[in-house]
Amino acid sequence: MSNARFGVLALLASTALLSSCATDTTAPNALAQGSAINASASAPANVDNFMLVDAGLEAHELYRLSDAPAVVIVTQANGDAAIRAAAPALKALAASYGAKGVEFRLLNSSLKDRREAILAEADKVGFDLPILMDVNQLVGEGLGVTRSAEAFVINPKTWQVVYRGPVAGVGPALDALAAGQPIPASTAALTGMPIAFPERGAGAKLTYVKDVAPILEAKCVACHQEGGIGPFAMTNYEMVKGFSPMIREVIRTDRMPPYNADPHVGKFSDDKNLSPAEIKTLVHWIEAGAPRGEGTDPLGAVKHVAAEWPLGKPDMVIDIPAFKVPASGIVDYQRPAIANTLTEGKWIRATTVKPGDRQSVHHVLTGWMSEMPANGQSSETRWKGSVGGYAVGAESNIYASNVGSYLPPGGAIGFQMHYTPYGKEAVDNSKIGVYFYDKPPELMMRSVVVIDPTITIAANSGRHKEVAYVEFPNDALLYSAFPHAHYRAYANDLWLQTPDGKKTLLLSMPRYDFNWQRAYTFETPIKIPAGSRIIANYVYDNSKRNPANPDPTIKVTWGEQSHEEMLFTQLSFRWLDETAAKQVDSDARFAPTRLMGMMDDNLDGKLQKAEAKGQLGSMIATYFDRIDTSKDGALDKAELAAAQALLPGRRRGSAEASNAPARPSGGR
Repeated sequence: MSNARFGVLALLASTALLSSCATDTTAPNALAQGSAINASASAPANVDNFMLVDAGLEAHELYRLSDAPAVVIVTQANGDAAIRAAAPALKALAASYGAKGVEFRLLNSSLKDRREAILAEADKVGFDLPILMDVNQLVGEGLGVTRSAEAFVINPKTWQVVYRGPVAGVGPALDALAAGQPIPASTAALTGMPIAFPERGAGAKLTYVKDVAPILEAKCVACHQEGGIGPFAMTNYEMVKGFSPMIREVIRTDRMPPYNADPHVGKFSDDKNLSPAEIKTLVHWIEAGAPRGEGTDPLGAVKHVAAEWPLGKPDMVIDIPAFKVPASGIVDYQRPAIANTLTEGKWIRATTVKPGDRQSVHHVLTGWMSEMPANGQSSETRWKGSVGGYAVGAESNIYASNVGSYLPPGGAIGFQMHYTPYGKEAVDNSKIGVYFYDKPPELMMRSVVVIDPTITIAANSGRHKEVAYVEFPNDALLYSAFPHAHYRAYANDLWLQTPDGKKTLLLSMPRYDFNWQRAYTFETPIKIPAGSRIIANYVYDNSKRNPANPDPTIKVTWGEQSHEEMLFTQLSFRWLDETAAKQVDSDARFAPTRLMGMMDDNLDGKLQKAEAKGQLGSMIATYFDRIDTSKDGALDKAELAAAQALLPGRRRGSAEASNAPARPSGGR
């Protein structure tokens, strides 16, 4: 069995934080000082928080704009003459008041408009503001939207709508709000095209027994049950109704369910999202007062208890040595090792990591070693494949049918444990359940990481972007992707670029959630032609608007701890020319282009000196002129591959193992 070893770079990554947004409900409000809203409209007194994705696939959460002097939302529908005519005025308003910190957004709640059409309309009309896609119409319903070209001015101090009317009234409303004066009401008629909301008021017909409980049982109870990871158990109607305001809020902000792949991009076999119909049913029911309905309580009639092992009794249970986690401070990675008790090799089909102390365990990595280290401590550079892995929010790892990874007999199993103290001392004794095939599978699952240890994020930067890629020298099939970063990660995506230059978006996560780290498994494996790149883009929010940010005033670089950062996407794939009986050296295939993929920020296939960033880049920069044998001012693939031999402490081709864990290498 020729499994390649793990290199240190492949092992750096991490996990989880729960974030929230606070608002100032005591701040002065122009509305309370005698302002008026168009009397013909039915605007809410306050605007509840929401998260929507714009047509460019970037997430926008309303309450993250709490530091703005005002937020302006203008409704938009494709083809509407009124909003097209208002486009120049909107652009001027955004330029003038945007310089003062006012935030502008367009809102498309039209059922007929799709993302591609919205993008085309924006290009045609010249909209340069984000167009939020209200595909479920919940935000438009809440605002009382009736037409396109309808403007709402919101005071973030209280989240009250202080003006509603035509775009022409936005400027005077903003001036009055800034001056603390009453805001003039609009008497002009709205002329935009009507926007239909066919399900407005639909909650009156919904009941818990008939409509809501079946959704909760199918999509929510697996976590929200006794012994589950949810913060409360959905045991009956009374419990659900009591938490219904929270349920509405986490659905509107897309924090639940914790599945962050955007539904506009790709299809996934493990999709945990609620369907649009389910989302609207739950929210409309809650907004209607959460009526019970007649009949037996479906959730109360059955006692739901989380199974000890979700995949059933394991074939092998690995006990990770216990560790006492202190109440505070930073805990260095722990690297214990134990003897492998297998007397004959086995093929792994699935693994489940069961954290002993869920609050402190933020990642678990494993690797088989041919012999027990003399000091009893694991060393990732000696690992040859994974025996399971975990990061906060991750679930069991189940290989595709007839695909597996091999665990040899004897030797040792090493661990990399990342613990984060949380205010009280705890003892962790995590376990790993391993499930074997009855007979060897025919195909090998491999893993490679898109990684960039040279990332540098400036202080107070709200939308910092980084990119990295891996190049596949042979045909392959991509099964899943596991994105990973830390507190400041805002969004990420994944692209396939084929040798002809065509780019296809495979995965989009408009809002990265540090709390929930998981693999996204494609419904149909993606064909990767030889010579293709898999490109990962990451966006970081190192500003004060990021509620998870430990300190927006510092420059952030790559590092193991969560207050540092990572760019790390693990790919699970198989080579089309490899079988379990005829294995290849996967690591060697990637080695010649690994450094280029980490550092080639402009994706031109060459490394300019300006791209040699971070500690790794500084080592390359030291030898840059010597490495540049062609003397063209840039390093090509061959020159950079040769340069690896000059880097201190690096084994050629050891960026990471080709048979890395099927879950992310790293954690918080």
